[in-house]
Amino acid sequence: MPINKPVLLPVLASLASAALVAALTACGAGSSSVQENPDDYPSRELDWTIAFGPGGGNDIMSRTIVEILNKKDLYPADIVVENREGGSGAKGWGHLLSNSGDPYVISSTSGSFITTPLQADTGWTPADFTHIGLFATDDTLFVTPGSSDLTTWEDWVAHAKDEGKVTVGGIGTVNVDYIIQAALAEQAGYKIEYVPFNEEGQLQTALSSGSLDAIVSNPGSIMGQVESGDVNPLLFTGKKRLKALPDVPTGEELGYEDLVSMPRGLILPPDAPDYAREWWITTMKKVVKTDAWQEYLDKNYLTADVRWGDDFTSYLDATGTRFEQELKEQGAI
Repeated sequence: MPINKPVLLPVLASLASAALVAALTACGAGSSSVQENPDDYPSRELDWTIAFGPGGGNDIMSRTIVEILNKKDLYPADIVVENREGGSGAKGWGHLLSNSGDPYVISSTSGSFITTPLQADTGWTPADFTHIGLFATDDTLFVTPGSSDLTTWEDWVAHAKDEGKVTVGGIGTVNVDYIIQAALAEQAGYKIEYVPFNEEGQLQTALSSGSLDAIVSNPGSIMGQVESGDVNPLLFTGKKRLKALPDVPTGEELGYEDLVSMPRGLILPPDAPDYAREWWITTMKKVVKTDAWQEYLDKNYLTADVRWGDDFTSYLDATGTRFEQELKEQGAI
């Protein structure tokens, strides 16, 4: 069953190009401008980049970590958090690339960290960055508008086949959300037009306005709308049903395979000093043991998956190979 390639909105393409130009030409705080005694690290303001807009899973995790760092006095200076969304993450991670070697620039990761360079000339791959750790994986809920009479997965599949093609959305152009949408469509036997968004708010607005027939979203980002009745949850892509939604089946229960998860981790720029990576590994080991972190995992329905340093690198390599294979099979790259 052929699957339409994702709609490449012009603004996304231009932002990806802008991110590459910025990465190649910026004279940011690179390694030559950051010289200090390793024993003094960290001692300066931290630039924390979120590569997507407010409200999404990437944003929620980053701000949770920063809050824990501040409350536990784990970081001795100010932390400035900025959403640098655009180009399916290319703009934000391009900012890190332009600050190669600087231990005071940091960012969280998502599926786009792996998939965006597979389909766009970003000027970087995940292997270029300094890997701190993976902390959790994030699955998705497939939902329709609350006004829709499509309230079960069986209803959705029948409708999608009758329509010939349905319009669905997610975060990122060729990302985990697209892989999931395409895999479900291919295995169920219907066709999609996939529309990407950079912000969760825009994605949900498009669904409620009728511009989209359905979306996938991380439970932590969409559960409020589920509880209010603004959306209908039809399917969960995780291995087990959510305790909060015991009547919503998993894709695996319904016979669907290869429904990938979103990796949630942390990175420094390329060529960041070893002492900075080790400091962050040591510090994040403290963060993930806090009650606040466990509350975050529970509240946002994430699965703990902790891998440090080189183990995170190996995970990124293996996951990148898997995502690339999936996208090639779906004709997206």
